[in-house]
Amino acid sequence: MATAPATAESNGKTALTDALRKHFSGDAPITEKVKGFAKERPWTSAAFAGIAAIMAANVLRGRF
Repeated sequence: MATAPATAESNGKTALTDALRKHFSGDAPITEKVKGFAKERPWTSAAFAGIAAIMAANVLRGRF
């Protein structure tokens, strides 16, 4: 009987999902997890930070 591999291979469409799973799983402090993710994917981290800044600005303006 054939069994599935323990870890699935990335098919290119799930690279961000794989990176998120890799960096945010485990028992390390959240700051270390974020630093590791930002080092590996700086453009994605900048996009997430930009979205968070826009959300914060809208909350402060009262447009949630």
